Amino acid sequence: MILVQENFLHYLWMHQLFAINNLQTVNNESLQIYKVGTYNLNSGPDFFNAKIEIESQLWAGNVEIHVKSSDWYLHQHEQDNNYDNVVLHVVWVHDTEVYQKNNVVIPTLELKPLVSKNILSQYQKLFSKEQKWINCENYIGSIDKFTLNNWLEVLYFERLQQKSELILELLKKSANDWEAVLFQLLAKNFGLKVNGDAFLNLSSSFDYKIIKKERDQLLNLEALLFGQSGFLEEEKEDGYYKNLQKEYHYLQLKYHLEPLFNGQFQFFRLRPNNFPTIRLAQFAMLNFTHQNLFSKILEAKNMEDFYKIFKVKTSNYWEQHYSFNSKSVKRSKYATKPFINLLLINTIIPLKFMYNKYTGNLDNEFIIKLMKQMPFEKNSIIDKFENLLNNNLIKKKQITNAFESQAFLQLKTAHCNSQKCLQCAVGNSYLKR
Repeated sequence: MILVQENFLHYLWMHQLFAINNLQTVNNESLQIYKVGTYNLNSGPDFFNAKIEIESQLWAGNVEIHVKSSDWYLHQHEQDNNYDNVVLHVVWVHDTEVYQKNNVVIPTLELKPLVSKNILSQYQKLFSKEQKWINCENYIGSIDKFTLNNWLEVLYFERLQQKSELILELLKKSANDWEAVLFQLLAKNFGLKVNGDAFLNLSSSFDYKIIKKERDQLLNLEALLFGQSGFLEEEKEDGYYKNLQKEYHYLQLKYHLEPLFNGQFQFFRLRPNNFPTIRLAQFAMLNFTHQNLFSKILEAKNMEDFYKIFKVKTSNYWEQHYSFNSKSVKRSKYATKPFINLLLINTIIPLKFMYNKYTGNLDNEFIIKLMKQMPFEKNSIIDKFENLLNNNLIKKKQITNAFESQAFLQLKTAHCNSQKCLQCAVGNSYLKR
C-alpha cells in the first residue's frame, strides 16, 4: 500500500497529473477544470480563485485538498469562515460527506482511481525510507541538461537572495550606508568560516565614519583593527607592537572605543596564511589602498578588474610574522586568487546584486558571467554531486565553475535536506518521466 501525503496531492492537482477526461465527483456529477487556482502557502484553503464547472454550472472559488474527506472535520474547517467559499474538495480517499454551513454537500473529487500506477511508483521510490544521500541520487545523473541548467540558474539566484538577508539587515542598521555595509561584509569574509562572526563583530564595534577619517594612514587602520580585536592588551618589547598600542590608545580616547575580548579569534587548525592577524593586516591594507572601494567595485567590468582591486598584501612587519609572538621566514603575504574568489562569491557579487536591485539596474547576465569565470568550490557536497552526475561510461566532470557549484550547494542545503522534491525540477522530471 502506498501512503501519500497532502503535499503530493497538491502537486498532482497543481500539475493536473491525473486522468482529467470525463471527470466526475464522488456523487457522479460531471466535472470540468478550467483553472486550478493559485497555490496558497499560508493559512486558509490550499488553492484560491479556481474555476470549475459542475453539471454545466460554472463555479469560481477555492479548492481544499486532504488525504481523506474526514480530514475536513479533523482540521475543524467547518468552524472556520475562511473555508466558506470552497467550491471543490479534492481528496485521495473519500470516506465521508462534507457539508457547508447551510448543510449543502461540498462537491468532492477522489484522486486515487485517477492517478497512474507509474506516477505512484515513482513517488514511492523517490520518498522511500531507504538511506540515501539525496532522494533522486539514482536519477539526477540522467536528467536532461536543458532542465538541469535552467534549474541551476533558479537555484543560484535563490541562493543570492538568501545571502541578501544579511545585507538588508546591515543596511537597516547603517541607515542605507552601502560603504559601511561593504566594509562589514568584507570583514566577515576576511575572517572566513572560522573567524567570520568575530570579524563581523569587530567591524560592527565602531562607527564606520572612523575608518573614513583614519584610512589615509595605514598605521592608524592597523592600530584600530588590532586594538579593537583585543590583540594589543599585553605588554611586549616589539617596536611595531608598541607603535600600534600607542596609536590605539590615542584612538580609543578620541573615539571612546571599547575593544572586543580577543578570545573570539581562533588560530587553532588554521593555516598560518589564514591566521586572523594576517587577514586583519590584509584588510587594513585593502582599506588603505582603495579609499573609494565601493565605487571601484561598482565600476569593475571583469575578473581582472576585481583581482587588481583585491590583490593586496600585508605591511612589512607581517612579511616576517604570522603573529606578534615570533618571527618567521620573510615572504610577501598577498591575498591569493582562491581567497579573492571567495570574497567575490560571498561578498562582492551578492552586494552588487542587491545594489543593482535597489537602484533598478539588475544585470543577471553580468553576474552569471562572472560566476562562470571562477572555478568551482571543492568540498564534500560538490564531490558527491560530481560522482552522481558522472556517467559510468563517460568520466567527465559535470560541475565546471562557481555558478554551478553554488547552485548545487543551494540544491542540497535548501531542497534535498528538506526533501522538497515536489518543488524541485529534478524531482518533477523524475515523477513525470
